[in-house]
Amino acid sequence: MDNANPTVYAAASEQAGRSAEDLAMEADPNARDPIDSLEVFDLIRHIKDPEHPHTLEQLRVAQLQLISVDDSRSRVFVHFSPTIPHCSMATLIGLSIRVKLLRTLPTRFKIDVNITPGTHASEAAVNKQLNDKERVAAALENENLLSVVNKCLAGVDQHEQ
Repeated sequence: MDNANPTVYAAASEQAGRSAEDLAMEADPNARDPIDSLEVFDLIRHIKDPEHPHTLEQLRVAQLQLISVDDSRSRVFVHFSPTIPHCSMATLIGLSIRVKLLRTLPTRFKIDVNITPGTHASEAAVNKQLNDKERVAAALENENLLSVVNKCLAGVDQHEQ
């Protein structure tokens, strides 16, 4: 285990910042649902860390301010910050974020997942892996790796209801 005693932070309220109008638009199946950074954060905040019984939000690996969305250009940019600079799970965490967004967001979106600059010793190499379609596809063909990703995502959907 890379970081045996990570700092754990309190999670924010479940539907922070959602207005009644936002929720009503999401209920209309015929409306084009604009996506914002809060919605993306809500999708990934409950992903479990592969080494700890905590969420990415609780470990501050995923943070609202590290997400940006350009809905008009169908682009999502997510930065995440591993808990330590030599985290061996960084690629797996990024892959879990990417898979969750690929499974959940409309297919029109191009998703970029990167390590927050300056927070990991192998930042460039991990970013290259996470944003290479062939490498991601190959990783997801590995049953063992896919099983670990699915464990990280287990239970995330119950928070979205």
